[in-house]
Amino acid sequence: MDINKYEHLVPDVFLFVDRRSFSDWEIGRSTIDFHDLTFIVGGKSNYYINGEKFTVEAGDMLYAPSGSIREAHTFRDAPMHSYAFNFFWQGGDNDVQLPFHTVTRNWRTKEILDEIRKFSHVWMGKQPLYKMEARAIFQLIIYRLLSIAHHQQAPLVDPRIHKAMAYIMDHYSENVAVSEIAGLVGLNPEYLGKLFKQNTGSTCKEFLNRVRVNNAEMILATGGFNVSEVAEHCGYHDIAYFSNVFKQIKGYPPSSVRK
Repeated sequence: MDINKYEHLVPDVFLFVDRRSFSDWEIGRSTIDFHDLTFIVGGKSNYYINGEKFTVEAGDMLYAPSGSIREAHTFRDAPMHSYAFNFFWQGGDNDVQLPFHTVTRNWRTKEILDEIRKFSHVWMGKQPLYKMEARAIFQLIIYRLLSIAHHQQAPLVDPRIHKAMAYIMDHYSENVAVSEIAGLVGLNPEYLGKLFKQNTGSTCKEFLNRVRVNNAEMILATGGFNVSEVAEHCGYHDIAYFSNVFKQIKGYPPSSVRK
């Protein structure tokens, strides 16, 4: 799954329902032009998406993308309680589908449930700028769900490597030594190098260079600094080496950023 293709998506929630269904609750059959993301927290319902029947209950998440034919009814002896989000993607992206099955089991994490409750409070309170706050919270919910989906395909990064990466990003402008990072995370340098490569696909040095070059590009783009100054700021004391590394990573020289 190319997780990066969802980076630009901005959701516009137009309907949110803390749905505590009566025993005869139902949704009539219709084609929806929005996305329906529903989190079931109690009871049971039958949903029919594009003619296929799905029985959902507590702990399930239902996703019906725009263009789906949808209908539903709850169980009389176990009326459904759910949080339903109906939304569009802004900017002409409404045909983009999230990489979720129609029904996902065991979606519920403490973080997601907390964000849903926070969204509910903001949506019901309707204070000034509530739509902006609600959009940010819902986008965080989508982010958490995408992260879970991504990690089901890619192994979780070892927490020691997370710590090493954070250290590199905090100290990229300094002389960062692998032995120093290894001591920080309690590993010997050789094993750190092997574990880092396994978890990130790059060596410590490659990751450090990427962080330095990304920061250098941002500084150059703002203007006011020449290439030599930016190289020094980002931990490079040899401008020729900096230029070579920059071009290798970005595909163009640092001087072209300022232009």
